[in-house]
Amino acid sequence: MKSDLQWMQAQVVALRDVTPTVREFELRPDDGSVGSYEPGAHLQVQVMTAQGKLQTRSYSLVGEGDGHSWRIAVKRLDDGRGGSLAMWRLAPGDRLQVSAPQNHFPLDLSAPGYLLVAGGIGITPLVLMAQRLGAHARRSGVPVKMLYGARHAGEFGYLAHLREALGEGVVAHEGAAHEGAAPIDFAAAITALPPGGQLYTCGPVPMLEAVKRAWHAAGRPIEDLRFETFGSSGRLATQSFQVRIPRHDLAITVPADSTLLEALDAAGVQTLWDCKRGECGLCAMDVLAVDGEIDHRDVFLSEHEKQSTTRICACVSRAVGTLTLDSAYRADS
Repeated sequence: MKSDLQWMQAQVVALRDVTPTVREFELRPDDGSVGSYEPGAHLQVQVMTAQGKLQTRSYSLVGEGDGHSWRIAVKRLDDGRGGSLAMWRLAPGDRLQVSAPQNHFPLDLSAPGYLLVAGGIGITPLVLMAQRLGAHARRSGVPVKMLYGARHAGEFGYLAHLREALGEGVVAHEGAAHEGAAPIDFAAAITALPPGGQLYTCGPVPMLEAVKRAWHAAGRPIEDLRFETFGSSGRLATQSFQVRIPRHDLAITVPADSTLLEALDAAGVQTLWDCKRGECGLCAMDVLAVDGEIDHRDVFLSEHEKQSTTRICACVSRAVGTLTLDSAYRADS
């Protein structure tokens, strides 16, 4: 469990389709308290799905602010859990609940060089980073390079903004997102990064795992690799699965439009959590048995832990088949 956020009313004041599948939303809080924010910041947004479920979603703030409103971008996922479709149904004038900006992905301007790596909608938190680093590079001469992968040319949202900020430092890789390391040569880009340089990356889990492997193989310090992910990018198709929890004498179904964490909460099983993005590991649960396959969608567990199938991050990871889990609950002695 986590303490409640402070919510405020905001209005949708404008919409813009960045790509055929990505829509930008300009949101203005009722009290006008936009303020300043740093690269990596995001908003929590509450949306009502077509099935009548209230969902909380996290969306990165895109680009430099104007002091009057926030901009976020949402990728439409027709086979997702309904949050993106609910956002896409909004029109100018509609209202929704949002949090104040939070930041778990801050940018450090003290490094001797930078490599930004984005895949698909993972570009959103990196737009402002590119803008700030571009200005920083012009003042200090620090090298900055960006690798940007997307499924096809029409999905390169914000490419013009990025090239305005970084010029030829931006390299677009068509067909790269969701395909791991190929055709992007992460190893070569990391080799070109000065010692002590930092890598910031956001995108689908397969891409992040490829970046982590290349970073580790290069012998780079793990603290210089900074990343953010989104939990919708699994290896397996999203579908319902079964969960047994012997300690509670429970058997539940996790619907396709619900996370394991949400299903456990609905069943009265209290679970610790924080980021809800598969990064912090606070929601990790012990797996007692697997009849099927786990689809690990987090970036917290190590490759060894994922292969051993002894833990699962309940906020984003899923399964096909049936899982038997243990909870943190212990009866009073």
